[in-house]
Amino acid sequence: MNITREQVFVWSRKIRLFHWINVIAILLLIAIGTIILNGKMFGVSTDGKILLKTIHVIVGYVFASNLIFRLIIGFVGKSNERWHKILPFNKGFKAELIEFKQGKKLAYKGHNPAGKLMILALLSLMTVQMISGLVIAGTDIYYPPFGHYFVESIAIDKDNIAAIKPYSKVNVDEASYQAMREVRKPFITAHVYVFYCLLLLIPLHIIGVIIAERREKTAIVSAMFNGYKYLPKETTNDKTKDS
Repeated sequence: MNITREQVFVWSRKIRLFHWINVIAILLLIAIGTIILNGKMFGVSTDGKILLKTIHVIVGYVFASNLIFRLIIGFVGKSNERWHKILPFNKGFKAELIEFKQGKKLAYKGHNPAGKLMILALLSLMTVQMISGLVIAGTDIYYPPFGHYFVESIAIDKDNIAAIKPYSKVNVDEASYQAMREVRKPFITAHVYVFYCLLLLIPLHIIGVIIAERREKTAIVSAMFNGYKYLPKETTNDKTKDS
């Protein structure tokens, strides 16, 4: 049976830019993070570790800025940019999920119910990763936004905090330094475990997109480049899920 489809604009330029900046940033962060985690195995020197962490933090700033932008757009954006369109909290989501599980071949203008659940999981994990990463950046290499606070907390001479450098004990009070390391422990734990969770969820996300494309045939992947999906005409008025 031939189905007539029409081109429908779904994803704005802001959403598409966020998506691809996020993809690039996460891939870089994963690659650098993997080397940092396995520094001994790769034979990374102290200076090399500082350089890697500096690059990791700079890329992290791009990731964080991009994510904060997306979080804001979710409240003030238009149509499919807003949270009630892409997260599993909209009225009728439970019914949509049941319908989806039953395998009915409906086209979805935005995300299907499984996609909404995945987006919620990814955004939640990325937010935890952003917050924990910013704290670790402050305790590891004394970078903003928390670096100055941590440097002052461990300095022996508060008037000479410029002497404090990553992996150096110059002007560092050992007791205060160890106390700072205790503060950062839960953030390190969260950062590492979320890293592993993302390593699991990202491939699942890609597999889910492939399955959804085979099922819906709406050009899901190309829509994240040009903004357009191809939806069945008979469903665009009343049957297509605007989600």
